[in-house]
Formats: sequence, C-alpha cells, structure tokens
Amino acid sequence: MATKAAPADKPLPVSIHDVRDAAQRISGAVVRTPTLISKTLSELTGATVYLKFENLQFTAAYKERGALNTLLQLDEAARAKGVIAASAGNHAQGLAYHATRLGIPSTIVMPLNTPTVKVTQTEGHGANVILHGETFDAAYAHSRELEAERGFTFVHPFDDTRIIAGQGTAALEMIEDVPGLDTLVVPIGGGGLISGSAVVAKSEGRAIEVVGVEAELFPSMYNRIHGTDMPCAGDTLAEGIAVKEPGGITARMVEALVDDIVLVGERRLEEAVSLLLQIEKTVVEGAGAAGLAALLAEPGRFRGKTVGTILCGGNIDTRLLANVLLRDLARSGRLARLRIRLQDRPGALFNVARIFHEQGVNIIEVYHQRVFTTLPAKGLITDIECETRDRDHLDRLTTALRRAQYEVSQVELA
Repeated sequence: MATKAAPADKPLPVSIHDVRDAAQRISGAVVRTPTLISKTLSELTGATVYLKFENLQFTAAYKERGALNTLLQLDEAARAKGVIAASAGNHAQGLAYHATRLGIPSTIVMPLNTPTVKVTQTEGHGANVILHGETFDAAYAHSRELEAERGFTFVHPFDDTRIIAGQGTAALEMIEDVPGLDTLVVPIGGGGLISGSAVVAKSEGRAIEVVGVEAELFPSMYNRIHGTDMPCAGDTLAEGIAVKEPGGITARMVEALVDDIVLVGERRLEEAVSLLLQIEKTVVEGAGAAGLAALLAEPGRFRGKTVGTILCGGNIDTRLLANVLLRDLARSGRLARLRIRLQDRPGALFNVARIFHEQGVNIIEVYHQRVFTTLPAKGLITDIECETRDRDHLDRLTTALRRAQYEVSQVELA
C-alpha cells in the first residue's frame, strides 16, 4: 500500500527540526537504547524484526524523553515554582526523576486506587504524590486546579509539542541505527510516541510506513480517525495505552502521517509479553509488547517487510507477569489441568497416577471433589494439574487415560 507523506501545504505542530533539537537537548541524560534484530521473532513472524529496547531507560520507559525535553525548555521562574502532572504510570516516574535531577519540584496527582508500588516508586524519584479521586479524570481535574492555584507548570503526558518532539527521538535513534527500516509499528495510547515517530519516518525523503497499535478494549485513536464509536473500557494488559480520549494535537498528526492502526486482543498481548521474555530475555509491559502483538495478529500484513517496533516500557507488576507466563504455558500445552471422573474406592487415584507416570508427565497438584459435584455419592471428580513437554505430549496422555476407560476433559483458558 502507498504510504502517507508529510503534508506540504499545512505545516504540522512538530517538525523533524523539533525532534532533532530535542535529541540534542536530552543527549547524555537519557539512555541511547539499543536497536537489535531478533532472528527468532523474524522467523516466527515472517518479517525482519528490529526491537528498540526503551524498557532499558532508568525508569524503564520512553516517557523520560518527552518529560526531559519539556523540563529543559522551562524558564527560571517556572522551574522555581515546579511542575505538576496527573499520571499513575510511566509519565509520572519519568517526569519525577528528571525534575528531581534538575532541581525542579514536582507534584504528581494519582487516583486513590493507584497501586502502592507505583506511589512508592514515584515518591522514590523525588515527587510529591497527591492521591485524589476514584478515577484518572478526577485526578486530572485536581491537577489542573492545583496548577492554577499554585502556579505550577502542567506537563501533559502526550498532547504537547515538546512531549511529542521528545518522544520522537526514540524513532530518530532507531532509524539512524537501522536505515533500512521500511515499516515502524508503534503503540498508541494518547498518541505522543507515534506522532513523534511518524514525523521522523516521513521526513528528509523517507517514506517509511507507520502503523499504530491499540488494544481492542481501548480503540480511542482508531475511533477518532475512522469516525467509529467502539467502546473504550475493560481490563487490558496494556494499561499504558488504555486511553479513552486521545489528544487533539496528536490526533491531527496521526491523521496526517500514520498509515494504519491495528487493534490487538488480550491473548496476543499476553503471547507477546511471554515471547519477549522467553526469546529476548527482556521484561516488557503489555503496552510495550503491543507492536509484537500486532505482528503476531496479522503476519500477512507485515510478511517480508523490515519492521522496527519500540518496546516502550517494562513496568509490569511481577505477579501479573507470573500469571501471563503461566497462562502462556497452559495455552501451549506445557501446563494443563485435566478433569477426570473416578469411582470413590481405594486405589482409584493410584491407578490414574500410574498412567501419568507411564507417560512421563509430572503431576503438580491434585484436587479431589467429593461433595461439590453432580455425580452420585460414590463418584468423585479429580482435577490434576500437570506439566508436559508440549501439546503432543499432552494429547498422548489424554489418549492413554481414555483407553483406560476414564472420562477426561481439559479445563480450558479463556
């Protein structure tokens, strides 16, 4: 498909010169993260896949770039009064870290239900954290009130030209490292990262295709660009891009420069997080894995192309990560729970366990259900959680159990 070009008649709010100025401004104060080819993911997807490891920033996310670019452009009066933001995520930590490093007071307003670990991390970077309201909208409104009352400078997470220019430096580095890229696949939340990235991709004679990625549960930019009205709600693994309303500046830039937006489901996001840990040995949050999720969801769309995607953040709760990895093991057949009907008599469980042993399957846990079952009083249900080598190994076990006249079914994941 033909890619969009930068409009010649209507200059956009952010230019390649702004991005280059931002790169010079923040140079040495943020990590110039590596861009590396992934041979295994390339074989898996059919594209030549390059990864930009923004999860290796000090606060584990690209948000530092835009935050620092904004802070460095404040005058002395604004620096003295301090900055404020509403965020429960990576923007809060990036802004707090660099503000403290520059001696600028920072205040972050977070909803009351923000996980304690995020509050603690943000405070650890030197910010004054204020918990207010049950929703992000309430926290945002309060931050704007404090901005007016106390003379703070509000730093928007995405809808600001300085933020956009700063975020674009990630794509600038990526294209400098791999000039042969023909496609950029970039997560979209509010649109700051993809706006800055698209400016770079469409400038200086380049015609790189730019594809945005949103979670199916939060297609806000997709709705804005296509005039659709799909709901934006739900618990997505990619909470970093779970934005109900994209920015006005960013929407204008996305409409002008971005070639396509792909929506990805939760299962693909989980698979992408798991693959990046297993193959690249790198921890990435759901939003950071969205680009790979798009490659997995639509392999035909990217096959044969040289694709760069930005692993934009690595801040994922460890318990959630463990859950994602275990679910991936279950979907691949390496972890399974089998429900087996037995007669309640001595030796019944022993005889079943012997089949597991014969098939070389490791039993992890056993759950007996004698009371809460629809079976007759002499019957029972046993759930056996087990570990196999792969799906074929699991199928051989199931076949052996059925040959031994057991009723067996697998407890499936959603």
